Amino acid sequence: MSDLIDHTAGVRKGEELDLAVLEPYIRRELDLPDGAFEVEQFPGGHSNLTYLIRIGGREMVLRRPPFGSTVKSAHDMGREHTILSKLHPVYSPAPKPLLFCQDHDIMGCDFYAMERIRGMILRKDKPEGFEATEDEVRRACEAIAINLADLHAIDWKSIGLDVLQKKEGTFVRRQVEGWIRRYDASKTDDLPIVNQVFEWCQERIPEDTDAVLIHNDYKFDNLILDSSDISNVIGVLDWEMSTIGDPIFDLGVTLGYWTDPDEPEGVTTSSCFLTRMPGAISRKEFARIYGERSGRDVSNLHYYYVFALIKLAVVLQQIYYRYHQGLTKDERFAALQFAVPMLAERANMVIEQGDI
Repeated sequence: MSDLIDHTAGVRKGEELDLAVLEPYIRRELDLPDGAFEVEQFPGGHSNLTYLIRIGGREMVLRRPPFGSTVKSAHDMGREHTILSKLHPVYSPAPKPLLFCQDHDIMGCDFYAMERIRGMILRKDKPEGFEATEDEVRRACEAIAINLADLHAIDWKSIGLDVLQKKEGTFVRRQVEGWIRRYDASKTDDLPIVNQVFEWCQERIPEDTDAVLIHNDYKFDNLILDSSDISNVIGVLDWEMSTIGDPIFDLGVTLGYWTDPDEPEGVTTSSCFLTRMPGAISRKEFARIYGERSGRDVSNLHYYYVFALIKLAVVLQQIYYRYHQGLTKDERFAALQFAVPMLAERANMVIEQGDI
């Protein structure tokens, strides 16, 4: 399935880079040989912008904040570069960073470049030509759960990532209160169901179970799988929300994107076709495999799953807010106004069910 390696496309209108300034800077900083300087854009993602730069036979990936962004904490390029710099030597799926630029004369913002990991990224729709047996699908799902447990086992203090740890309050409480503030700051419509779910979450905040390095957005379209063996996770992307936090919270975030095999396609956003293929595992099976690998108690996942759904609703609301305010022209964002209430309703339904 090597022909299914993640492909790029032309740069979207309004998201072009000033190559007259960027090209000489990158050539100088990385001491690159002569060769055509080509820039394309990766199609996925609603947050930071990701470009492929090709110089001769060398490829690298450039990350920058979205144009018109007002949420600085979600687009801290220096923080993401620091995480990769310290993490890559001990966790190979983290891409190797190449440079970090704070000179706004180059691009008008901070940005960084990293090595490209060539592999397969699975998204919502099944690509033409993709085939996998039930056993291959199951092993891929299991590998994703195991890799998350292995990430949580990293000794983050020994590699200098203690700079990410916040001292005040408990992690889960900070998350609940923080996402309520983010929703209030990006609200465009009155959605009482969102407030209702947040009230439920506020009344039941659990104590933190541990403090580990979490990805905070660990899902299929942030994972690169080996195109010759999809049970091999060779890359983990988009570390912008990574921090030191509760591992069960991180597990809940992942399950917020995970559609059970017997569920209809539209129960969540950003679900992946693979979780509906024969051989796919359920959220409960994913949690069990994670628990066995990590040795952690996953019995209280209901709370974390509910919060993951409402948190995702707010993430999409923030993106839609930029579109609503005219800060971005990306027409993909127009439909997010419908995804936000859908996710809130889904979270409320899970509350009533009492299970994941």
